[in-house]
Amino acid sequence: MALPPHCDVLVIGGGNAGFCAAISAVQSGAQKVIIIDKCPENWAGGNSYFTAGAFRTTHGGLEDLLPIVNNVDTATAQKIDMNPYTAADFTNDMERVTGKRADRELSRVLVDDSNATVKWLAENGVRFQLSFNRQAYEVNGRIKFWGGLALKTQDGGKGLIQDHLRTAQKLGIDVFFSTAAERLATDPVTRAVSSVSAVHHGQVKVIKTNAVVLAAGGFEANSRMRAQFLGPHWDTALVRGTPYNSGECLEIAIRDVSAKQVGNWSGCHCVAWDANAPANTGDREISNEFTKSGYPLGIMINRQGSRFVDEGSDLRNYTYAMIGRQILHQPGHVAFQIWDSRTISWLREEEYRPEVVQHITASSISELAAKCAAEHDLEDKDRFERTIHEFNNAVYESQRLNPGQQWDPAVKDGLSTQSNACALSVPKSNWALPIDRPPFLAVKVSAGITFTFGGLEVNPETAAVVSSTTNCEIPGLYCAGEMVGGLFYDNYPGGSGLTSGAVFGRRAGRAAARASTIAVR
Repeated sequence: MALPPHCDVLVIGGGNAGFCAAISAVQSGAQKVIIIDKCPENWAGGNSYFTAGAFRTTHGGLEDLLPIVNNVDTATAQKIDMNPYTAADFTNDMERVTGKRADRELSRVLVDDSNATVKWLAENGVRFQLSFNRQAYEVNGRIKFWGGLALKTQDGGKGLIQDHLRTAQKLGIDVFFSTAAERLATDPVTRAVSSVSAVHHGQVKVIKTNAVVLAAGGFEANSRMRAQFLGPHWDTALVRGTPYNSGECLEIAIRDVSAKQVGNWSGCHCVAWDANAPANTGDREISNEFTKSGYPLGIMINRQGSRFVDEGSDLRNYTYAMIGRQILHQPGHVAFQIWDSRTISWLREEEYRPEVVQHITASSISELAAKCAAEHDLEDKDRFERTIHEFNNAVYESQRLNPGQQWDPAVKDGLSTQSNACALSVPKSNWALPIDRPPFLAVKVSAGITFTFGGLEVNPETAAVVSSTTNCEIPGLYCAGEMVGGLFYDNYPGGSGLTSGAVFGRRAGRAAARASTIAVR
């Protein structure tokens, strides 16, 4: 398929945000909309492909979500406990996990548009499900959803991209792979973006356009930029997703049109990741299953044999995106996750089954320590054993002084290592159970970077990119997805990344179509 010399709206980047922008542009009246992506077709989907497909959205409870999901029968619905997740809840979560640094207007738009945008996605072929496997525990016969997150896409990120591709084809949106944007050009009089130069299968092509949407992701796959902006050791982080999100479009926008840089350029989303996963790219078959998010059910110990983080400080949804940073700064950039027979069965099968991750099993703590030392680079097995022994003592003392507390993984249950009789220097604030009942299981984890938080300033209403020179919108240029700066700082509420891509992608597409229509007139 030949690259067209002209289009109404050109979207750079074929992940969730890019597809949402393109679909929205067509539905808003743009006649010719194309997507270009520098990856080859067999890498379609950007980082969105590698996600679990979770979408955080406000909702009024189960009845609000049932019409858009396809995996709940009547009998199951009657067993579900799901509280409404209000705009105030979402806003509070955004403020809490970002230290109140999230841009208020961006956050407001994300929260206020989330429900309508998810339902718009459903209308446009995205198959949603309730996330029983990731966001619910069955406790005393009730299915309890937790952490403000209930929705995912069928087949995760793979299914999301399949659905977007199907809708794009129906709407006549052409997607050109192996086509890397190289330069933005502007009209010398109006200063509006007028064309994009791109390398298409090795040849430079110029595409004239009335509007451009930047949706090409952050710089998470660029080890140089990671070290430059995130700091020491970040060049050693494992890449969770696509190897093609390497920051060129951010640099192009800054260089060619003086796009304004904002947000947390030293921050990123980084998870506990299989230490044996590929270093510089995700695996498109295993995909998100390399994530190791079961740490709240057990403990983590570094290579020197010490705990280093409160595994139970909050529900997993509010800690997993920053836990990788804690692991990265440990000796060797690795740690061991550890459980006993009390909680092994609660681990998610897709993340912890032996076909996906190497199990280190033992019938005693000393045996587990010896195996970790002999085969997996544990440096101090004696300290490893002492750490678990001290942890167990603290848990038992807390239980003795607080009888009647019940372990419940669906709420912050208060089962802690801390008491008047004994308090650890690194506490575990919730879900603290002794680790002394064989068999024991450990897995070795490292840090898997998902996406970076620094980006470009946009008008929250239109997603138009702002100029650092004039502090005004750059005519004809819009931005969505990971390239938007100012929304997340240090951390984020799980599932809000895909929602952000959809919300601002939809707005960007709508505004780009309007700009295209005006340009034609």
